[in-house]
Amino acid sequence: MRKLTDFRRITVKIGSALLVENGALRRAWLEALADDIKALSDAGKEVIVVSSGSIALGRGVLGWPTGQLKLEQAQAAASVGQIALAQAYTEILAERGITAGQILLTLGDTEERRRYLNARATIGTLLKMGAVPIINENDSVATSEIRYGDNDRLGARVATMASSDCLVLLSDVDGLYTAAPQKDPNAVFLPEVAMVTPKIEAMAGSAGTAYSSGGMKTKIDAAKIAQSAGTTMVITSGKTMNPLSGIDKGARATWFPAHSTPSSSRKAWISGALKPKGSLFLDEGACTALRGGSSLLPAGIRRVEGDFSRGDAVRIIDAHGVDIGRGLIAYDYTEAALIIGRNSREIEAILGYSGRSEMVHRDDLVIGAVEDEQ
Repeated sequence: MRKLTDFRRITVKIGSALLVENGALRRAWLEALADDIKALSDAGKEVIVVSSGSIALGRGVLGWPTGQLKLEQAQAAASVGQIALAQAYTEILAERGITAGQILLTLGDTEERRRYLNARATIGTLLKMGAVPIINENDSVATSEIRYGDNDRLGARVATMASSDCLVLLSDVDGLYTAAPQKDPNAVFLPEVAMVTPKIEAMAGSAGTAYSSGGMKTKIDAAKIAQSAGTTMVITSGKTMNPLSGIDKGARATWFPAHSTPSSSRKAWISGALKPKGSLFLDEGACTALRGGSSLLPAGIRRVEGDFSRGDAVRIIDAHGVDIGRGLIAYDYTEAALIIGRNSREIEAILGYSGRSEMVHRDDLVIGAVEDEQ
């Protein structure tokens, strides 16, 4: 039996119907979930929360009845609900000695590389400080063209962005069945799905709840994203109290095991899927440091070439002119050219702002064999 305590970094996605009932926050349920988060934190685990509920909660505060909302009404409800939801998370987690940090994302934030890296860095910094990032789609400004429309896939994108090794989808169902169990009494529960195949996709229903814009289909889509990025995913019911600790106690759940680790999947993406936009030429000392697992600092770079922007892939060239790897650059070309060969402590004086001390962070660096460029 798999347990959440087997994982290091856990992203938990919470559906609106679990958090909000008749326009009001289910505070007792959220307090029980916070107890679970506290227990995981005490066990040395890092937890990220992707939370729905801002529109459902906001419409309750505004006194709007259930039913379809116009775009501007949904955005207004979200703006009210985001404050109420953030306040609830802040208060409840603070009672358990945990700091909460709110991050609002749109589809573009997880697809445009510069914004992706900013969001990834923010999440990483919060986790390093022992805080719990609370993430939601920025429904107060997002339109149909720039929004996800469901938090299952957003949860998967956040989990892969943050290199989580586990994604938990708390839902109104306790896992995947061969058919909708509400309609088919012969539906068979599937405790594990090794790979999402067309047959598995065909099992996914499309029914949602009054507040849910998703269904099993979006959860299967999330599983495909997660598994391919090295993140194990699990679907379980969030209707019970303490649903996270319930998983470790044997609650029914469907597991989608990862095909690799988040780190190896990310390295493969950097080394093979991205076309380099430039090159960094290193000195001997920098090459030795990189092979020892260090980040690439400006001081170890002799020359830069190309037309790259922050977040682009670049070639790593050793002191003998040999291409030894790939990395995601932390600066635009014009800025990189100004700080090469300099100590990281000089960056602020040169650029006028306190930038990252690494030119390429070790998490964004692959040293070794790289795939041939097409």
